[in-house]
Amino acid sequence: MKSIQRSLSLGLICVLLLVGLLLVQSSLWLFESGLQRNLATDLREETEGLLTAVVRGPDGFKLDTSRLNPRYQRAFSGHYFRIDLPGRSWRSRSLWDAEPAWPERNGLADDLLDGPQEQRLLSYRAEYRRDGQTVTITVARDYTPILKSFAQVRLGGLGLVGLALLIFLLLQRYAVTLAMRPLERARQQIAQLQQGQRQQLDIQVPVELQPLVEQINHLLAHTDDTLKRSRHALGNLGHALKTPLAVLGSLTLREELGAHPTLQAGLREQLEQIQQRVSRELGRARLAGEVLPGSYFECAEELAPLFETLQMIHRRDLDLQWQTHDGCRLPWDREDMLELLGNLLDNACKFARSKVLLGIDQEADGFVIQVEDDGPGIPEDRREAVLERGTRLDERAEGHGLGLGIVRDILAAWSGELRLEQSSLGGLRARIYLPMHKRRAG
Repeated sequence: MKSIQRSLSLGLICVLLLVGLLLVQSSLWLFESGLQRNLATDLREETEGLLTAVVRGPDGFKLDTSRLNPRYQRAFSGHYFRIDLPGRSWRSRSLWDAEPAWPERNGLADDLLDGPQEQRLLSYRAEYRRDGQTVTITVARDYTPILKSFAQVRLGGLGLVGLALLIFLLLQRYAVTLAMRPLERARQQIAQLQQGQRQQLDIQVPVELQPLVEQINHLLAHTDDTLKRSRHALGNLGHALKTPLAVLGSLTLREELGAHPTLQAGLREQLEQIQQRVSRELGRARLAGEVLPGSYFECAEELAPLFETLQMIHRRDLDLQWQTHDGCRLPWDREDMLELLGNLLDNACKFARSKVLLGIDQEADGFVIQVEDDGPGIPEDRREAVLERGTRLDERAEGHGLGLGIVRDILAAWSGELRLEQSSLGGLRARIYLPMHKRRAG
């Protein structure tokens, strides 16, 4: 899945890099254009100064070297000239034996010339009329130091662009982190909602998130209202069936049926199965209807009375113990958790010789619940059989009646897992894993 941060960073890098390169290159181009205009003015003035060095003598025009700048006399000084008249020409001694490809068009040359010692020359050509003759003067100046300076400036500019890019990326990451904080708070609130810590999301959010939060809260309220109506209807159905079932139960006790004991026993058995089936299906429907989380199951508050009740129902000399981590709190419906633990512990108490142990541990993504006893246990080759779906475990366990039907239904609603193992106490260990991230409704 694509990262928003990565996408924004990539887009920012591309934009800033393009803008930075355009700024650096355009700045250098503008600066170089202005510099060349100034140099063109200087070169034109040099041609005018060289024109004054061309004087008329007895034998025609000659070059007065005393009027030349000394840099034209020094070899490879970076300042060069060529003067052309009809029938003769002069060039600076600084060229030594080099002969550049002088431009043929007046003004500043468009391209740099190849000079001596790998110099790059900026040249200017001008024509003048002197005593009826055309005097062509071309001057050139070494442009290599300027090119090197531009290269250094360009490299420094790229470094500044890179530094600015890094700063902008850090600022952008910080800005995105700040902008994403409301989403992170919303995610935490949704996690709290899943765990039963809240019933709605806070509406104090940025304007951009208000429609989403309001829609989620509306959906939660609608789902909660539907759930309440469904459970209320199920409760009414349960109460409505109690009276007809009670009447049928009393009818099976009438004297008319006494003469038919087989028929009477059959009716009682079928009626009892109907009552059990109705209770079980109502329980399944209640579990399937649980969409929103209920209250927490507070281990310290709920386990103590549960164990006292088990102690009263079973033998007083039975050693019942439970171990949990500090602040144990299970984010599942209290009534369903009591029913789950009650079934497991009640079955363990039935077959324990002297000790029953309940352990609750929290893992990274869920909880592990273990109920152990020191009873006869179940042979390893029979454990998978008693966990087959649709099988009445108390019939398949050969005397170890576990009665785990409702436990299996609860775990199916919570996407939990149940395994039967050998207990360190010598009996059976029922190990349940309840994942936090797979809670679902029915």
